[in-house]
Amino acid sequence: MSIANNIKKIKSELLETATLVAVSKTKPNEDILEAYNAGQRIFGENKVQELAQKHEDLPKDIEWHLIGHLQTNKVKFIAPFVSLIHAVDSLKLLKEINKQALKNNRVINCLLQVKIAKEDSKFGLNQTDAKALINSEELPQLKGIKIIGLMGMSTNTPDENQVQAEFDTLHQFYKKFSILNSQFSILSMGMSGDYKIALKQGSNMIRVGSTIFGKRNFN
Repeated sequence: MSIANNIKKIKSELLETATLVAVSKTKPNEDILEAYNAGQRIFGENKVQELAQKHEDLPKDIEWHLIGHLQTNKVKFIAPFVSLIHAVDSLKLLKEINKQALKNNRVINCLLQVKIAKEDSKFGLNQTDAKALINSEELPQLKGIKIIGLMGMSTNTPDENQVQAEFDTLHQFYKKFSILNSQFSILSMGMSGDYKIALKQGSNMIRVGSTIFGKRNFN
């Protein structure tokens, strides 16, 4: 199937309240433009340098999401344009995003990454630390950022029951805070291999790459 048909198929599986982020990391501009011409406007990248270059080269009405682990010293390169940063896992990083946002007269939307997977390779805050950060007295002082939800990744396992349980854990945690915090509106969970499970467990934003573009090009 073509990229356009893949997008159409995935969108047919989404509820009206769910958003598709097309993960375009390592993919050439031609592939992104094919998705763009099929109506897709939200794209996710995990490397700052690649994201900045694609923003420079591609249509300016694209909404770019940084979905990978972000180092503080690289925030400045995406602060002028990034729409959403998915993987915030420390107050230190939030402070740097805030600093660079204010320099650019912006408010940058962010998601806190909560670790639900059993793999050491996955980043994220545990629930205790995430709760402490959300309730931190310092957070309201950061006028250049807005935490609008949570993000999580499941364990890479064929055990669908485990994946379902991990997504449900994050959904329950999200519900507690979305009731108390009117800014919370996004629960980003689910990728090519597990987005159907994630949607059933309450996800309203999925990050899909290989199911749209084919297998990743490693560079």
